[in-house]
Amino acid sequence: MSEKTENTEKSEKTGKSEKAKNIHAGHRQRMRKRFIERGIEGFETHEKLEMLLYYAIPRKDTNELAHRLLDRFGTFAGVCNAPIDILQRDFGLTETAAVLLRMIPAMASAYVDSAADGQFVNRHIALDLLRPKFIGATTEKVAVVLSNSKRHLVYSDIISVGSLTATDLPIRKIVDLSLRMNARYVYLAHNHPSELCMPSRPDLETTHTISETLYALGISLVDHFVITSNDYFSIRSEKKFSKVFVDKLYEF
Repeated sequence: MSEKTENTEKSEKTGKSEKAKNIHAGHRQRMRKRFIERGIEGFETHEKLEMLLYYAIPRKDTNELAHRLLDRFGTFAGVCNAPIDILQRDFGLTETAAVLLRMIPAMASAYVDSAADGQFVNRHIALDLLRPKFIGATTEKVAVVLSNSKRHLVYSDIISVGSLTATDLPIRKIVDLSLRMNARYVYLAHNHPSELCMPSRPDLETTHTISETLYALGISLVDHFVITSNDYFSIRSEKKFSKVFVDKLYEF
């Protein structure tokens, strides 16, 4: 091969490479502009994931990777809940990229909490605050929302993490936290990773004990929610179970 031919081939390869980079860069710019102008509405699931990955993978086409991730894990949530080691091993993600995906559920929960800071709370709003706390949970957790006598939010967080099948509802912690935060109303929730939404007998017995203990201190347990990934159960709303609450509430 002559030197001239070799140089020509190198030039062509370089030209193709530069053209691919320019097309790739232009695509990202168009996607960002589309988001700025219209928000996330109208984006396909793979496009949402593709754009998210831009910020951890700056020099690689993330479209094909987004499709592969969705093929394996099924949904956007499934990808964000995937184990970090599998994301790295099977998809070649860096630790930074894998951690970014796993941060999404926690950041969503933090955003909901921040947006609700100091707001008026009733049973429906409390449920909206509590449900995001269990996004992606594979073990049982217990969360509370507390409001003061004016029904303004004073606390909202996970207070206990248990095993895959069970967790002891931390009665002492609920009582201590309610007193320290000067709470008047308590909204309790725990999740069932089994996806069975009905409360168990221990759930009902513990709800009664908590309600009774708080009532003696002038605090009302407004409701206890059982949460699954796509459903919930309100113990207070079910007539045959509502008797586990020692006080009667009608305005919540």
